[in-house]
Amino acid sequence: MRRPPDDPDDPGESGAPGVPALTGTGDERMQRIGNVSRRRSFLWTAIGIALVALGFVGGRLSLIAQHPIIAEPAFRNLSASYNEIRADFLKDTDPSDLINGAAEGMVASLDDPYSRFLSKEKGKAYVESYEGEFVGIGVTVRQEDGKFIITSVIKDAPADKAGLRAEDVIVQLEGKPVEVKTTEELAQKLRGKEGTKVTIGISRSGLSEPFQVTLTRAPIKQESVSYEMREGGIGVVTVTRFAERTAEEFDKAVEALEKDGMKALLLDLRSNPGGLLTPTIDISNRLVPKDKTILQVVYKDEKRVITYRSKQEKPWELPIAVLTDSHSASASEVLAAALKESAGATVIGETTYGKGVVQRFRQFYDGSVLSLTEAQWRTPNGQWINEKGVEPTIKVSLPEYASLPPLPSGTLLKEGSYGEHVKTLQSMLEALGYPADGTPGLFDEATKRSLESFQRDEKLDVTGELNDRTSYRIVQRLSEKLKKEDAPLLKGIETLKQQLGART
Repeated sequence: MRRPPDDPDDPGESGAPGVPALTGTGDERMQRIGNVSRRRSFLWTAIGIALVALGFVGGRLSLIAQHPIIAEPAFRNLSASYNEIRADFLKDTDPSDLINGAAEGMVASLDDPYSRFLSKEKGKAYVESYEGEFVGIGVTVRQEDGKFIITSVIKDAPADKAGLRAEDVIVQLEGKPVEVKTTEELAQKLRGKEGTKVTIGISRSGLSEPFQVTLTRAPIKQESVSYEMREGGIGVVTVTRFAERTAEEFDKAVEALEKDGMKALLLDLRSNPGGLLTPTIDISNRLVPKDKTILQVVYKDEKRVITYRSKQEKPWELPIAVLTDSHSASASEVLAAALKESAGATVIGETTYGKGVVQRFRQFYDGSVLSLTEAQWRTPNGQWINEKGVEPTIKVSLPEYASLPPLPSGTLLKEGSYGEHVKTLQSMLEALGYPADGTPGLFDEATKRSLESFQRDEKLDVTGELNDRTSYRIVQRLSEKLKKEDAPLLKGIETLKQQLGART
């Protein structure tokens, strides 16, 4: 028996089971068409919503994959704090300063003394320190009694070509009195882009009025290697840090000394804080016998271990001694250990600092830098030196006065003053031959007399008070004295002479 034509399950003329047949009266057909349209519309709407939802979920998952921090519950605290500070903090805020501050705090939370985040200009300065040059005018400046005095002028730098000289005082910057408070702030003002100009006012002894000079900033080379020939053909090469051009500078120093007849090399790494690994390896390649191990770099969970071996091209045949102290760190320890363990060099001085970890730094688009500890390293003999240091073959220390702390700029001491600064001053004066028989740490009459004697002999204003000018002169004289009484250096020369004598 055939079902009624309006039965929704009847295939009717359409022959499509389950789909209403277009039969019956006109109104009925229009109603059925409307039902179909609504159902299709609902279906497409549902599909659209589903696609949007999938897109949202997919986008969020992609965002989380790129920025995992978003998935952390604590990130909500950071975001909420940022929004509230921007909206309600009493003073104006800079979004980038807030975010950089958060990055600094995040790295500080690692409790690692070597990992750090340096924002913007600090990051740029950090990178510049390894580049071997900076853009500026080419002067070093010290601060004395609130004045900024040029200590030295770099040869052929803009300041040198303009006739500036040591002891000139910088009193103006761009026609206005110098308002910065530290030498670091002044250095930032004097540096800039190559080709730009800066106008400074100079006060010079013998001139009644300051004069103005406009300088064009230019690249200034930062030398990290110095050298000299000592008696007996002992070539002394001092490396102050490991920057991009250090290996090149080292090669030039050695070549110059070899032309002068160098018979042995004394490598001074004292107070060298380290730096880049690449120039350290390059120098090792010259001094360490071919295929001998320089160091091993070990990454997290020892998933990756890189062994650096010497690629020496020409055998090094001269005796080597290395000077170290408690401030020799990082890359200087790498070189000292490699020379000691793989090249048979004698290490003289003090146990090194003990920084046996490696940082990699990344610079961001705005100049900011992330320096992160990513590995640790072993000496050629497989020793971990972190927090231990490299032990010297021969222990020798500088005189006690060499370890006295500097007196901070702006320190004014006079009769009645007391404390550690007074004690330091008394020790410095005693080392220079002006002992005070009074009470240690108390600026008494005896201390005043000693200081007056020093000022008189140095043709300074005899005030009996310590100001920056007197303090600077004391440090100068101590440095000159130390050069004559440098026990580790003298021991290094003696040791190399003995080794040369044993060869003949």
